Amino acid sequence: MNAHDRDFASQDLAVLHYGDGEFAVLKPGRFVLCAVTGQKIPLEALRYWSAPLQEAYAGPAEALKRWQETSNPA
Repeated sequence: MNAHDRDFASQDLAVLHYGDGEFAVLKPGRFVLCAVTGQKIPLEALRYWSAPLQEAYAGPAEALKRWQETSNPA
């Protein structure tokens, strides 16, 4: 693979298993995607996630939004 391949950037996408208070790296990478916004979150900046939903969030506002969506059925 070289820099001109189309999915070169996807090689930096990590796959994680989210636990209570920690996560395990299943596939190494530099970032994960926020489940709410799609924003790239560098692994060193990842602070918010849901273990039951196995999702990462860019910040507390996104985590709260997802919690409200999943805990208050319409």
